[in-house]
Amino acid sequence: MSASAHMAVDGCFSDKLLSHLRDLDQYQLEGFKLGLQSPQLLPQNSPKIPWANVKGADPGALLCLLKEHFPERQVWEVTLRIFEDMNLTSLCRGLRAQMNVHRRTYQERMKAKFLAMWNATPWPEDHIYLRNVTEQEHKELRCLLYPKRTGAQPQTIVLHGVAGVGKTTLVMKVMMHWAEGLLFQQTFSYVFYTSCHQVRDMEDTTLAGLLSRDWPDSQAPIEHFMSHPERLLFIIDGFEDVTVPSDEDDSWPCTDWYQQLPAARILVHLLKKEMIPEATLLITTRDCHSEDLKKLLLNPWFILIPGFTEEDQEEYFFRYFRDRNEAKKILQWIRKNEALSHSCSAPLMCWTVSSCLKWQMARRPSFQLSVQTTTSLYAYFFSSVFESAEVGWSKQTWSEQWRALCSLAADGMWSSNFTFAKEDMEHWHLRAPLIDCLFRLNILRKVSDCEDCMTFTHQSFQVFLGAMFYVLRGKEGAISGLSKHQELRVLLNDAFVDANSYCLELLPFFQCVYETQEETFVKHILSHLLEADMEIGDLQLQVTSFCLKHCQRLSKLRLSVHCLIPQTESTCDWETPGTRLVNSKIHQWQDVCSVFHNGNVRELDLSNSKLNATSMKKLCYELRNPRCKLQKLTLVCKSITPVRVLKELVLVLHGNNRLTHLNLSSNNLGVALSMMLFRTLRHSLCNLKYLCLFLELSKNSSLYFLSLGDNDLSDIKVKNFQKSFDMSKCALRELSLEKCNLSAASSEKLAMILTSTQRTGRLCLGFNQLQDDGVRWLCASLSQSNCALERVVLCFCQLGAPSCRHLSDALLQNRSLTHLTLRKNHLGDEGVRLLCEALSCPDCSLQSLDLSECSFTAEGCWKLAEALQHNRHMKVLDIGRNCVQDEGGKRLCEVLKRPRCTLNTLGLEKCSLTSVCCQHLSSVLGSSESLENLNLLGNDLGPEGINTLWKSLQKSTCKLQKLGLEKDLYHLVKGKLKELQEKGCFLRILCKWDFNDPEDKWWW
Repeated sequence: MSASAHMAVDGCFSDKLLSHLRDLDQYQLEGFKLGLQSPQLLPQNSPKIPWANVKGADPGALLCLLKEHFPERQVWEVTLRIFEDMNLTSLCRGLRAQMNVHRRTYQERMKAKFLAMWNATPWPEDHIYLRNVTEQEHKELRCLLYPKRTGAQPQTIVLHGVAGVGKTTLVMKVMMHWAEGLLFQQTFSYVFYTSCHQVRDMEDTTLAGLLSRDWPDSQAPIEHFMSHPERLLFIIDGFEDVTVPSDEDDSWPCTDWYQQLPAARILVHLLKKEMIPEATLLITTRDCHSEDLKKLLLNPWFILIPGFTEEDQEEYFFRYFRDRNEAKKILQWIRKNEALSHSCSAPLMCWTVSSCLKWQMARRPSFQLSVQTTTSLYAYFFSSVFESAEVGWSKQTWSEQWRALCSLAADGMWSSNFTFAKEDMEHWHLRAPLIDCLFRLNILRKVSDCEDCMTFTHQSFQVFLGAMFYVLRGKEGAISGLSKHQELRVLLNDAFVDANSYCLELLPFFQCVYETQEETFVKHILSHLLEADMEIGDLQLQVTSFCLKHCQRLSKLRLSVHCLIPQTESTCDWETPGTRLVNSKIHQWQDVCSVFHNGNVRELDLSNSKLNATSMKKLCYELRNPRCKLQKLTLVCKSITPVRVLKELVLVLHGNNRLTHLNLSSNNLGVALSMMLFRTLRHSLCNLKYLCLFLELSKNSSLYFLSLGDNDLSDIKVKNFQKSFDMSKCALRELSLEKCNLSAASSEKLAMILTSTQRTGRLCLGFNQLQDDGVRWLCASLSQSNCALERVVLCFCQLGAPSCRHLSDALLQNRSLTHLTLRKNHLGDEGVRLLCEALSCPDCSLQSLDLSECSFTAEGCWKLAEALQHNRHMKVLDIGRNCVQDEGGKRLCEVLKRPRCTLNTLGLEKCSLTSVCCQHLSSVLGSSESLENLNLLGNDLGPEGINTLWKSLQKSTCKLQKLGLEKDLYHLVKGKLKELQEKGCFLRILCKWDFNDPEDKWWW
């Protein structure tokens, strides 16, 4: 497959994977992000994706992160593992179907490879073929892998027999028929063929590396193999070529797919079932090595491959000599020689005997078969070969070459080496004319799966020549169609009409507009672009730089830069292609950075970029430009030292009153570099307000947001964190400690910090294992009269009903807390009941409560409804993904219809509601004075239900502005909605929902 074809396939797969990610709803997407943080769902030794990068990523950004951290195949495997863990059955089915494309690609690759090997296998021209593909072949091949008639089949099968009986031919046919889809499709997902003579010459590798050799770009689906090891078949061909390490008995068992080892040792671990014990092994070996092999194997099943029977041999000789009497004479002579008779079970041995006899019969009229021995047969054959060779050498040269050939054969016999590389021939000084002659006379043949390798046509040739040694002592395109300008205008203008609803892949469009090279047109067409998310490699830099400098209204830019920007510009007096390329890349990067001159770019995310010192310096130079209005910058130092980054960044921060958000959360800066940043923060003109980094806060009077998310803050670190605060002077108002590995003990120390400050208003402790004891300490601080906390996030903190008792008591005493997030905690109906004791109090100040995925039922919903009757402050309530059903929905609707209800936003996503509940919801929509946002995604409302809702939605009294519905239901009313909007109605229907406030999106 060509490179462009691979790119097209990869692009197609990426599009399909992105489609699967976009099918996730808000909660599923968050669950997927959490899965990316679970080591048990990721490949072994894989790099961790920083939570700061994952948390706010949309599906497109998530895909970029996956591709950044994993090889292409592993991206699919990781996604499938997480989907399986989330029980997303239909999405798993779709992913597996796509991944089977990879399997089919591998099968096609193997089919082509083995067909080429088969066709490249040299056979003598006058060799007689007795067995071609027959109707019995599939049955025979099945019997190899299912040798037992009843019961469990063996997982280790050994095909043994003398050299040349067809063991390799059989396993090659197993591979071929599997690759063609004819055999073993339901039993084995993948079949791997390993030639032992290749393994012998390999450098140290890993099992994963060994399996990746036959995959494009060596990207084998290792994680997929590991997840279903019982569906793997390993064909290990030619055990006699494996040199078992002498210390094997003393070696430690190995199960690690990624451990670097000699290739032969990896094979031994496979054979001993230390690696992948569930897999099936199909091994071939010569009889003389079967006992050595048996010592390594666990419960092997040996199958003798007999080769030609006596009837086959008679048929062969008859068809070769075309004389039945002659054939019988030869067969009788062979049977008198037990060793020769045994060897003739190999088809090529029959050819060898026939060829030698025919050679002598034609040249010796006095030839008598009865006086022939095996040695005399071979001796005459080889001497005749040298006599007839058309090579003008002297007698001495022939003698030297004869000795060299015998030395090669003997050396191979000593080391159990039956395959010889080009270097072996050179070592023994074998000349090309002799080698060509040996090929022509079928004494040597090329090895089909090893370039520049050769072997003796039959092992008996090597044995004879080895014995003679003692006697002698001595290896892409534009959019096609009409006018390019007209087509681009249509495509781009349509694409930019609604940036929120249209998913635009920028690079193909940039490529098209770049090809016009008309700056006026480019500037006009790109003036619509407000946000851009780009990956820039060496091939994309020129196109991207040309287009970005014309994006005059761009406000948000996310760049994943992977191209190499030269360190210095060439100053040679004359220009060469090399210097021209260097200078052009530097100028192109300069053009990319110039986008900040337009005064509109407010946000820049470089979290997935690899910048060198030169590119960083040029970027920071542009960021210091007075016309640059950048406010938010996210930066990860991946390929340059943090010192070089900070030196440039400090200059940007120095006296810059525009940059207010700086995210360096994924950088390991260390104490010295942090101090450098601290000194800059103390500058009177530094206006930084949001910093994702651990800081000495008391020295900065303007900083009021700090995120330490995705850092492992042990109890000791929290104690040190407490010492670094002088809370009487600290201006900090918002603190995020999300996913910091905090425990209940950490909460006690954190509570002491919060008690000492009257300024911190927002606290995020999500994704920490605080449990009920941890919340108890936090609630002790919330109950203090001087506590200033307004928003608290406690999602996924392993809380239960006891936590709700502590929170309820705190809510009864706290008058500042207005927003509380308890999502993804197992509160149950009892926990909701305890919370409602505070919610039912008229003085409870809580305005927003997130109880999604909290494991309560209709009973808990009834308690919430009762509490809302008395609550005058609650505006936002999310109870999505709880099984409240129609009964709970009905009770809630009764309260929502009351004039005193102040609820503005209600989340009922995936609450097991049906069309029955729509009658009650419709009544609410027609009468509620406050309800503006309603999320009904993931409920089986059906056409009947949506028609019921629509009767109220089209009324002028309906105040609803945002409604969450599934796509199929949305399409039922799409036309009606358009008519309503034309009349001035503000209703929007969303197929995806986001409860986050815009001001919160930066951090929680």
